[in-house]
Amino acid sequence: MRHCFVVRVFTRGDEGGNHLGIVTDVTGLTDETMQAIAADLGYSETIFIDSIAGGVPHVRIFTPTMEMPFAGHPLVGAAWLLNTLAPQPTPTLTCEIGAVALSWDGARAWIEVALDQMVRPYPDFDGAGLGFGSVASTYLVDMPLSYVVAELASPTDVANYVPNEATLGGHRDGQHLSIWSHLGENTIQTRFFAPKMGILEDPATGSAAVALAATLRHRGDRNGALTLLQGAEMGSPSEISLTWNEDVARLGGSVVRDEVRELAL
Repeated sequence: MRHCFVVRVFTRGDEGGNHLGIVTDVTGLTDETMQAIAADLGYSETIFIDSIAGGVPHVRIFTPTMEMPFAGHPLVGAAWLLNTLAPQPTPTLTCEIGAVALSWDGARAWIEVALDQMVRPYPDFDGAGLGFGSVASTYLVDMPLSYVVAELASPTDVANYVPNEATLGGHRDGQHLSIWSHLGENTIQTRFFAPKMGILEDPATGSAAVALAATLRHRGDRNGALTLLQGAEMGSPSEISLTWNEDVARLGGSVVRDEVRELAL
């Protein structure tokens, strides 16, 4: 048997957050087996940590249907677990996009990633085809998967949107779709949809937070600090702390450990 730590990342207090499976023993696991474990667990992502003795841990991230080169909530969860269990601090890990800096303080953990994503306006966004009313602005951000980042007219529009799996899954703009609106001066209401990843809606999405930082920097906000609220529409309220400057985005939040499961694989 090998163990899988189950945590919730980006919680609001002890409530909500995004479930994550963390597997710390990858001995003998093939790509197909890791994908099968992620599908069986059914969380938005499962992360596999290859803790190389004396070296920098390398991770791989799987949704229920595919491997991801980068995802924020698994990396924040891994940062928390590595710095909770390890006898020495773990300041860095690597994933498919390269090195990611980690930090940790009790129940909270953070990651830092380079803010070098390509951002471009997307005037051809088919908001009407996806069931949106007024859309204030839309951009494409390479994460490296291409995310649509759509600003809606109000947080009410964000909260009231009813996702349809067939509509989103069959639409060119519904594959990796982040919608958001200002809820207050430093607070954002946001949601994220990725049906072909096996995630109709995600309770908390770190990669989308980075995409938003890249978008706002592209629009002229060279640095900033925001609280992102997500997941309440799913009954899983989540909160992401996001800061950025011209070079780096830093995101993090609270992590709660739920259980340790035994995997047959």
